[in-house]
Amino acid sequence: MATTSSGMRPAQRAERQNITQQQQGLSHGGHSLTRSLNNGQQSLRSKDTKPPPSSSSSSRRSVTPTSRSNSRDFDDDNDPGRVRVAVRLRPRNADDLHSDADFADCVELQQELKRLKLRENNWSSESYKFDEVFTETASQKRVYEVVAKPVVESVLSGYNGTVMAYGQTGTGKTFTLGKLGKDDASERGIMLRALEDIMANKSVASGTVEVSYLQLYMESIQDLLAPEKTNIPINEHPKTGEVSLPGAVTVKIRDLDHFLELLQIGGANRHAANTKLNTESSRSHAILMVYIRRSVPEKVEEDISSQDKKTKSNLPVVRKSKLLIVDLSGSERLDKSGSEGLLLEEAKFINLSLTSLGKCINALAENSPHIPMRDSKLTRLLRDSFGGSARTSLIITIGPSSRHHAETTSTIMFGQRAMKIVNVVKLKEEFDYESLCRKLETQVDHLTAEIDRQQKLKERDIYDLEKQLQECQDSSYETRKNLVTRSEFLEKENIRLELDMKGILAELNCQKDHNSLMQDKISDLEMSLKQSKQHQLENSTNQKVLADTTQMYEKKIAELIKQLEVERAPSESAEEQIDAMKKLSGDYQKLIQQHEMETSKYQKALAETTQMYKKKIMELTKQLEDDHTRFEAAQEQLDLANKLRTDYQKSMKVKLLPQILIFVNQEKIVEEGGLDALLTMLISSQNATILRVASGAIANLAMNEMNQGLIMSRGGVQLLAKTASKTDDPQTLRMVAGALANLCGNEKLHTMLKEDRGIKALLGMVRSGNNDVVAQVARGMANFAKCELRAIVQGHRKGCSLLMEDGALEWLIANCNTASASTRRHVELALCHLAQNEDNAKDFTSSGGLQELQRISMESSREDICNLAKKMLKSNTMFQDEMRSGWQ
Repeated sequence: MATTSSGMRPAQRAERQNITQQQQGLSHGGHSLTRSLNNGQQSLRSKDTKPPPSSSSSSRRSVTPTSRSNSRDFDDDNDPGRVRVAVRLRPRNADDLHSDADFADCVELQQELKRLKLRENNWSSESYKFDEVFTETASQKRVYEVVAKPVVESVLSGYNGTVMAYGQTGTGKTFTLGKLGKDDASERGIMLRALEDIMANKSVASGTVEVSYLQLYMESIQDLLAPEKTNIPINEHPKTGEVSLPGAVTVKIRDLDHFLELLQIGGANRHAANTKLNTESSRSHAILMVYIRRSVPEKVEEDISSQDKKTKSNLPVVRKSKLLIVDLSGSERLDKSGSEGLLLEEAKFINLSLTSLGKCINALAENSPHIPMRDSKLTRLLRDSFGGSARTSLIITIGPSSRHHAETTSTIMFGQRAMKIVNVVKLKEEFDYESLCRKLETQVDHLTAEIDRQQKLKERDIYDLEKQLQECQDSSYETRKNLVTRSEFLEKENIRLELDMKGILAELNCQKDHNSLMQDKISDLEMSLKQSKQHQLENSTNQKVLADTTQMYEKKIAELIKQLEVERAPSESAEEQIDAMKKLSGDYQKLIQQHEMETSKYQKALAETTQMYKKKIMELTKQLEDDHTRFEAAQEQLDLANKLRTDYQKSMKVKLLPQILIFVNQEKIVEEGGLDALLTMLISSQNATILRVASGAIANLAMNEMNQGLIMSRGGVQLLAKTASKTDDPQTLRMVAGALANLCGNEKLHTMLKEDRGIKALLGMVRSGNNDVVAQVARGMANFAKCELRAIVQGHRKGCSLLMEDGALEWLIANCNTASASTRRHVELALCHLAQNEDNAKDFTSSGGLQELQRISMESSREDICNLAKKMLKSNTMFQDEMRSGWQ
């Protein structure tokens, strides 16, 4: 196998380059997308801006603002193949009003001139021209009629079309395209309005309309109408290059309500998350594909020859067109969106796919010989939209805030380059050979049936004639045969009569012999008759004796029957009572069965409703708990800073350490060996102040997920447990408990925490009796139970909770009524999370946890905790059975 000069295979080198590119995308976030779209900004400015002023005028400073125009007037406005680009300005939201209160908007729209002026500061601005500009007051209807309706009309005429929204996250792309407008029909987006026009078109009545709804999530194509279908492959026709997705579900649309249901299903399955820039940020690119197929009656292509017209003039023509409505996920910068964990991974793939799209747009705008369409699945799906045969409209969405000047500039430059792309629009019209084939097959079947009918009639006539001929022949043959038979019969009859005469004579002779024998038998019978009379006399005597004996036994039997009837009377009354009881029991069983059927119906409806609200409540509870966790972590950092300020004069070495942790990048501290130094202090130092500060610093580091793994791998939990066991200082114990509570918030570390005796150490610190220490212990239990429940719901873990083995449940039940509001809230949350795991139900009922859960559902000061406890009591069947048995 061939290798490179450095010993690395080409595939390995490509894989390493791909990993390097992903790491760069991870570190820079949305900057790569901005750089790709702004690569040619200087060249565009050099071509379109005015020449610099003369040397004489340049020596004087201008006191008036300068304005430059970075757009050109397109001469091909009437070209249907050019990509049409419109810009829509989002109204100022609450964040813009709060953050930009002292600053003016950076965007000014000149709607009559179809121009957009972008201010960099009070002295300079840049002007761009678009096909249409929409102010923040533009209606959804006007946006659709200007941007999408021409494309929809082209699709109905047999051309492919694309409508796409591009812009920074939170600028209104999904609102523009996918808004359903349930409460207000005027807010309906482009998707619903486009299908409404398509279904209202009379020509569609003779064809079909089918849709597919997909999302591109982390470079994986998933079906929003069938979520189980993931990683759908892309196929390209070897000759035409047309892109298809054979694994996607295609649904035939019946009416507009049917399409609305499909949009709701797809929207529910689409990935979304809450970021600093957008509370419902789309984490995937959504693509709606509408396939239209309709027949064109009496239509013949104009470019066929006169000879072909004679043969093809009667061929039916069909038009097949496709409409793509693409809702791109917004580009974002990590320093503004604050994405972490899975959100960070999603942002990386979003920015990489948008970067690939930007490269293709740049290459098409500059007429580059190579278009990198295969760098991303997004560009492969949009191959026909940019540089292909589709009519494309692009709407770019921007915000007015000066804080996002760079992102707004990047979005505008993307639209400017897209306006330079000219597609070769082609009519998707072809002969409908399938319809013609079905028509010809029907005619052939009809002619075949007619021929068969004529053939059957002819065969029937021949059969009737042959039958009549055969009947005549048979009748003549039968007549001849009857005459021959009659003559033969008469001859045989004469012979038979002669033989009969001879037989009768022989029988008479035999009868004479028989009569003589009969006389002998009669004499023998007379003798036997005499003997039988003697036997009859003897039998009459025996019958008299037998009659007397029979009469005696009949009397005895009558007496026994009478006695039996007397005894049978009570048994019959008892049987009647038993029958009555059985009848009552049967009626009662029927009532019970009817009641059980009604109860099962109500339970089923209640279970469905409970399941729906359960999902909603879990999402809201999770979001609220995350907010509480962040607030409490920030509060602990503030308390730690105040405490360290009071110990300022005790030790210079102790003073510098928390300041480093608060004001210096934690990642650099860990890389320089700061974590190892803190752990060494826990091992070697006996000073209470040093132990307290070192524990607090480790607690701060433990708030970062990356640092949590390092602390666990270097034995930090064991050292914290030893520190807790050898000190009684409440402040030190509070810092140690805070560090362990932060580690409990990572579900991946739960098993190691238990093995390193971190849970026992956390529960052991309750001995101090300090309210702050107990509050940290309760917070750790709540974090552990919440993350463990999340792992069980996601299918990463099964079985009882790890907290059950260390006595945590008994401690939580014992401290459920503590006076501290913070401790009580964490204890109640921990109990509710543990109760959601059905494998813990047995321990809950045996240890008294069920009674505490009932008390929490009625007496908790927090309404969300009360609702969570009530939901657990209703959804768990073991709890329901236990409560019913307690009531009885």
